[in-house]
Amino acid sequence: RTISSSRTSLVQHRYNIQTKRGMRAVVQRVRSASVEVDGEIVGQIGAGLLVLLGINNSDTEKECDWMVKKLLNLRIFDSSEGKSWDQNVMQKDFEILIVSQFTLFAVLKGNKPDFHLSAKSAISEPLYRSVVEKLKSQYGKIQEGRFGAMMNVSLINDGPVTIQIDTEL
Repeated sequence: RTISSSRTSLVQHRYNIQTKRGMRAVVQRVRSASVEVDGEIVGQIGAGLLVLLGINNSDTEKECDWMVKKLLNLRIFDSSEGKSWDQNVMQKDFEILIVSQFTLFAVLKGNKPDFHLSAKSAISEPLYRSVVEKLKSQYGKIQEGRFGAMMNVSLINDGPVTIQIDTEL
């Protein structure tokens, strides 16, 4: 193999990794969290999960269903008996605050982020809404940020515990 063909293979490999992503969530276990838009608190929770949700260009309802199931069943809370990583948000009767965040799919071009892998609003907003509505219908204790708004997100991280989840469809 020549250096040129190795370099081409590396570029193709990076391209494949970057373009074959699904929906992404960055999940933080929190003691409390809130979202403020223009000085107004639009979502606020006590103990539970803060979910930053990114929608990729290739996402569909299938990814929404998968992500909702994963978020509701993610076992990152201790049981009342002290067993670590044993219970999910529903078992603890905690809350979820979900916030749309297109920057989760940033790709650096030099020192500048590029967001070409993030779905445009016309695609991402209905999918974000779908995730929120499915969470609400399956659990109910859901708060949210405001899609497309500039938001101030505050939290007290519990642990800290932060987990990235990518759909595997």
